[in-house]
Amino acid sequence: MLFIIGTVLVIASVLGGYVLSHGELLALWQPFEIVIIGGAAFGAFLIANPPKVIKSVFASAPSLFVGSKFNQVVFMDLLSLLYDLFDKARKSGVMSIEADVDDPENSEIFNRYPTIMRMLGVRDFITDYLRIVSSGNMAPHELEGLMDLEIETRLQELEKPAEAVNKVADALPGFGIVAAVLGIVITMKSLGGPPEELGGHVAAALVGTFFGILAAYGFVGPTAQALHNIAASEIKAYECVKVGILATMGGLAPQLAIEFGRKALYSGARPSFQELNDYVRSK
Repeated sequence: MLFIIGTVLVIASVLGGYVLSHGELLALWQPFEIVIIGGAAFGAFLIANPPKVIKSVFASAPSLFVGSKFNQVVFMDLLSLLYDLFDKARKSGVMSIEADVDDPENSEIFNRYPTIMRMLGVRDFITDYLRIVSSGNMAPHELEGLMDLEIETRLQELEKPAEAVNKVADALPGFGIVAAVLGIVITMKSLGGPPEELGGHVAAALVGTFFGILAAYGFVGPTAQALHNIAASEIKAYECVKVGILATMGGLAPQLAIEFGRKALYSGARPSFQELNDYVRSK
């Protein structure tokens, strides 16, 4: 919703100010300039990125309108899932959760949380490291190093779409200049013609620069930042799991272990201690 509101505000502010300054909207309608800038930017985007990143950019588009799926409700489910697993391991021994982490699809604990089951990356992160914990063959500091490595790799992967879109934003002003130069070339060809015709060609060239700069700083650049924020919110889920598992390996009770995980979350998506406690009890 904020993405839509922001887009509308950018358009309304720029075009509204232009019209209030007695500008004519039809003068800004230069479809060939848009073809030059948009087509060149999209072509450069295809040249610069592998197919996986291109698919990821388009797959991320719905998140721009609905926001990140990693919100407070999801994090409460995640922390409650961790509590159930830690509590079972504490009461019945760590080997008791082996069947749950080996086959989460048929696990009673995992199936209480269908939202987490749909987030395959986070679910697999939980099962992979709890499987290592149940094997008892790795020290906590070694496990932490391995987790950090995977989280860093995952972050780099999640930020690829944002980086790709940001590169397009950086290039758009340049493509706007390209369109303006081509417009000046056309203007030079028309020297000696009527002043109105020359003025129209110069206006079209300037509109090319305008579109390139507006698209870069008004739309594409902010879109790249929004994708970055979405990636950062997902990484918080991995960090939450990481500190929770390390806390329970350190001998802390399940309630304290998930408290460590809760503290790893951004304040905007972090449930309060009482909210989480009530939710865990209700499950």
